[in-house]
Amino acid sequence: MISRVGGDQQYIVFLYNGYARMRHGLFLCPAPHQAQQAGLNVQNSMTVTVRGSYATVHLAEYVDGASSKKMRLACKIFDKEKAPPDFLEKFFPRELEILTKIENPHIIQVHSILQRGPRVFIFMRYADNGDLLDFVTRNGVVPEQQSKLWFRQMASGLQYLHSKNIAHRDLKCENILLSRKFNVKLADFGFARFCVDHDGRRVLSKTYCGSAAYAAPEVVSGTPYNPKLADVWSLGIILFIMLNASMPFDDSNLRKLLKDQMSRNWVFRSRVRETVSTSAKSIVRHILEPDITLRLTLDRVLGHEWVRTRKEKTNSLAGRLIHSAPPIHQQVSSGGGTIVSSAARTGNLLTSKALPPFKNSENQGSTVKSIGTSGKDTQPPIAVE
Repeated sequence: MISRVGGDQQYIVFLYNGYARMRHGLFLCPAPHQAQQAGLNVQNSMTVTVRGSYATVHLAEYVDGASSKKMRLACKIFDKEKAPPDFLEKFFPRELEILTKIENPHIIQVHSILQRGPRVFIFMRYADNGDLLDFVTRNGVVPEQQSKLWFRQMASGLQYLHSKNIAHRDLKCENILLSRKFNVKLADFGFARFCVDHDGRRVLSKTYCGSAAYAAPEVVSGTPYNPKLADVWSLGIILFIMLNASMPFDDSNLRKLLKDQMSRNWVFRSRVRETVSTSAKSIVRHILEPDITLRLTLDRVLGHEWVRTRKEKTNSLAGRLIHSAPPIHQQVSSGGGTIVSSAARTGNLLTSKALPPFKNSENQGSTVKSIGTSGKDTQPPIAVE
């Protein structure tokens, strides 16, 4: 483990091999020899969970010196000596600034940020139940009531960001984390940015970042776009995935992806089409609207009848809340800010491939990973709000 004592606080970073997997560089820490160079003590080190081009992943634990209470954290450490200049000059400063300005029940909480030489240590609350993609991969279709609860929490967290004129720009199932009590936490602000300039005027985004399968058509087409409306589209994709356990679009070919988006060429899977409510289908249809003048704004999403309708909580629902299995350990390629094409659909297999950079884009890298789904319509538990 790696430990550092300062004042009445002690940080212990466990080099954890197993259930601490985080995808796409969400929470990153150095290898043992890097920790020693950073002035930390290393003992009994274990295998790195995730290693990227300039970052790796570990589970962490915070110990309060006064009370000896322990808190599980995720540690994200960037090696600035290995990061590309555009990342250091633009994306990383934005991420740090945004992380210090946000606090919301449905956004992953930053515990502390430390810097030692060229390495920056970001400690965040650990999400005990992995991410939404893990959940859907293991359990299949998410029941509509649980989908509604999680969608409402996502939209609430996003509304908070937008109220501060911050756009996330990389919303996807991998960046939706689940807490110990199965509440949603938005994570990974590597591509987040402010939507207004210093004079308060709205600024269109020209960085075509994120994951193609979740990207709005205006992003895929490579035109300047309103990042808040693009975030709403991504929320719609996530909702579709929860209700169908599959992607609405095949992103294996970007030209065809854009054509399908613009022609509204998507359908609910036959096995869920009759069980999903008309209201749920309605909100998905109005979010996955290629015309930005007709697409629901976030305020209208939160005001939609499907989101506003709440089922009375019962003991039977609460009793169905269980802890999911620990995330399966899988090594992936990751970097500080990753741009990936997520999930081309082939039957029940979700396969992700790298998104080629757009012309004049500011993309920083790519990742390849494969995720399989069970194909079973199991009924996971209803979370309690």
